[in-house]
Order: sequence, then structure tokens, then C-alpha cells
Amino acid sequence: MPEEFTAESAGAVLGEACRSAGLDPAGAELLRLGSNAVYRLSTASVIVRIARDTDALEEMQRAVGVARWLETEDFPATRVLGDVEQPTVLGGRVVTYWENLQDEIEYARLDELADLLKRLHWLEEPKSLGLPYFDPFAKVRDSLRALDGVAEADRSFLEERAGELNKAYDRLDFVLPFGLIHGDASIGNILRSRTGQAVLIDLDGFALAPREWDLVQSALFYERFGWHTRSEYESFVHHYGFDLMNWPGYPVLADVRELMMTLWLGQQVTTSAKSAEEFARRVETIRTGGSRADWQPF
Repeated sequence: MPEEFTAESAGAVLGEACRSAGLDPAGAELLRLGSNAVYRLSTASVIVRIARDTDALEEMQRAVGVARWLETEDFPATRVLGDVEQPTVLGGRVVTYWENLQDEIEYARLDELADLLKRLHWLEEPKSLGLPYFDPFAKVRDSLRALDGVAEADRSFLEERAGELNKAYDRLDFVLPFGLIHGDASIGNILRSRTGQAVLIDLDGFALAPREWDLVQSALFYERFGWHTRSEYESFVHHYGFDLMNWPGYPVLADVRELMMTLWLGQQVTTSAKSAEEFARRVETIRTGGSRADWQPF
């Protein structure tokens, strides 16, 4: 088993990954540490992404395949580094290499996300990608099993909540076409490139599912968390052409996504005091039905 996933352990893998690809890790900047450690190299226009463990290998293979396919479609998405064999497994982690979009992180606008999702949802994926059917409760069950260091009362509550939502989800009547989705479509996964173009990133969640899944986070971030303004959300709706909040199944889908976001944080409580604090806040507000206005983005 690999050691605990920390900046130090990920940094050791980064060094090995760079050596194997003929890259220089000196001065690399850690941009994010969560399910993945994301590094920007200082000596090349390269992003190195290190997944927590080998369970992510299939997802990373899919992400690389999706990126190469989207490039053939001239779709604005992050590109893999072309001259490196990937993904590769090093030190019990899965490593992929990507072109760096920009030297300073700049997120695109919510209406631009809507434009890209509308365009994406028109594409017909090649069967060679072997995209899976999206099963949110498979992810929920995996996340529940991965919880470590949380109070037993919280674990029991989240398991019960998952069971209730699973039953409610099975009764939903989706209205948008079934097909290709990004799987984690939010403002955090659309960056602006050096040329000013809005570009989709984080492609490992691509799957086949009701298209409502790619709209729920923007609605949720506006309606419950207050992370988007009314005008931003209205622009998103106008550009995509559908308001998910008018669909009767929206509250259930929002509850499921909310639970998934909380469980993701719960896997980091032993390594991040900030994550542990936010996890406790989220569990308490879900348990009591309290306001989500104090939830913090990660």
C-alpha cells in the first residue's frame, strides 16, 4: 500500500514521474491536493497530475482517451502531453501529463460553461472510448467505505441519508436526453487559456447519463450556496436553454450531489484540518436542514 497521500509523498512521486518523462521537477508548484495532486512545472509548459492510488487507473485511462478524442473534434478541452506514454503507475499512484493552459489560474464565466456543455452534449462519443454508465450511488458507496477518522454517529447518519436518497433517485423522471456528460461540470472545471478561450478540464468523470447531471452543480451553487449570483445563473440558463430548477426532480439531484461533495471531504479529515472542519459543518447542516450559505468551496 502507498503511504499517506500528502504534499510530501506526492512530491516524491512527482520527482520520479518527471525523471521517467524527461522533465525537470525543480521549482514545481503544487496547485491542488485532494483526490489528485496537481503540479505545474516551472521549466516546461506542463501539468503533472498524480492520483491518490491505483484505483484511479481506469478513470485516468479514460481521461487520456477522452482528451485525445476531443482534440480530434477540435473541442476546447485540456490536452494531454503528446510525447509521453500515459497514464503510468509510479509509487502506487497514477500519473498523467497535460499541457499547461496558463501560468495564472483564471476561471471562465458560467455562461461559457453552459456554451461548452451544450456543445458537448451534441457530440456522439465513439464506442471505442468505452464510457461507463454513471451510477452516483456506486460512487457514494465507495466514498462511504473510504471514510476514515469520522465519528461513528456521522458515518451512520450519512449511510442512512444515502439509502433514503437512493430510493428517491430511483423514482426520478429525467426529461433531458441520455448521453455523454462531463460528470463534474462546475465553474471550477473551466479555465481560460492563454489565448482567452474557455476550456474544460478534469475529464476523468466522462460517462453516459441523463444530461441533468451536468447542470446540477451550477444550480446548486447558486440556489443553496450562494456561490453564483442570480444574473450569472440566469445567463447560464439562457445559454444552455434549460433551467434545471424548474424540473421537479431538482431537489433530489441537488441532495445527491451535496452528499457526494460532503463524502469527498470526509475522505480527507485525517490529513487536513480545514477539510475536517468543513466536513463537520456540512454534516451538521444536512442533519438539521440548516442553511448551506456557510459552506466553503474546495
